[in-house]
Amino acid sequence: MNVLFFLTPKKDVACIPADDTLRQAMEKMKYHGYTAVPLLTQEGKYAGTITEGDILRAIEALCHWDIFQAERVKICDVSRKRDHQAISINTDMDDLVDVIADQNFVPVIDDQEKFIGIITRKDVIQFYYDEHKKMQSE
Repeated sequence: MNVLFFLTPKKDVACIPADDTLRQAMEKMKYHGYTAVPLLTQEGKYAGTITEGDILRAIEALCHWDIFQAERVKICDVSRKRDHQAISINTDMDDLVDVIADQNFVPVIDDQEKFIGIITRKDVIQFYYDEHKKMQSE
């Protein structure tokens, strides 16, 4: 099975430009209700993942809890605890499952390293659950 079967395309994914400010990233995450969002370069390449925890640590360390200072800090300058590992469109299912076991979503990049979307853990689990149910009913 091709991993693209599970892909949520870039147009349907909330992403944050890596040159946005800390405050812009915080507002976008709040608006969408996400706890982690991919960061993209101006060229459309995956630059990492920013999380709520990363933002809170940055507001404390870099802005001293002053929201107005968060307008001066670029999100690409914020330390991240860990980035979500990206996979290529050519990744096999075994490798996808290995990666998604530790992440709630997996960024997917094409052959030119451009971000094309994400695969969510929920979609992969649902697929395998549906397959399991089919096998049980046979």
